[in-house]
Amino acid sequence: MGDLNDRRAQKKARTRAHVRAVAHQMFADRGFDTVTIVDIARGADVAVQTVFNHFSTKEELFFDGRAPWVTGPADAVRDRPAGTAPLTALQNYLVALVRGKFGAMAVESSLTYLRTIETSEALLARERELVHESERLLTAALHEAWTTDVRADDGPPPHDPATAATLTAATWLAAVRSLIVGQRTRVHQGACPHEIAENLGRLAEQLFDAVMSVVPDVEARASALPPVDWPVRHAG
Repeated sequence: MGDLNDRRAQKKARTRAHVRAVAHQMFADRGFDTVTIVDIARGADVAVQTVFNHFSTKEELFFDGRAPWVTGPADAVRDRPAGTAPLTALQNYLVALVRGKFGAMAVESSLTYLRTIETSEALLARERELVHESERLLTAALHEAWTTDVRADDGPPPHDPATAATLTAATWLAAVRSLIVGQRTRVHQGACPHEIAENLGRLAEQLFDAVMSVVPDVEARASALPPVDWPVRHAG
């Protein structure tokens, strides 16, 4: 029975990957809005219901396998190396994300992917939903790091972990999104993606260094206030 279940799981994974590959190529060739689920099913030689068995919406299908940044910030905090504080791990990840995003834009397929997003209101809306999901996951990871996963070499946790987790996730991810979205158009207009990647990487480092430098003062002021009972939206 175990071998049979394994074979079924492998077949299901292959079908999902095949449908996704066919759909992504169609989106690149024809644009997102003009391609239908029926088109994708026909191109993948599967039933329409098979597509829906794997992907509930066309938007989900478009971003599948292409948005590691949704879980990346939370994973960076949870999987931080020994001796690395949560915010340091987050900073390192986000700076690398900014550099990597624009470095990848030197590849034509990445530019096509971004152009497809920016010409579809449905995809832009889904992208915003994914940003909110990333914020939710990061909030939960930071709260966990400062409450139930406090490590000896992390340094003292915030006085009010719930508030700190919520504000950090919201402000840090908003800053990164502003840097990335604000510069995407320049790449489309012919600016060198590698140059933008390096400049934005330095800017992100300076930005987060500045934020980190005022954290102790903010914490000192916050410690004089009663904790705020923020609802922490846990992952899952």
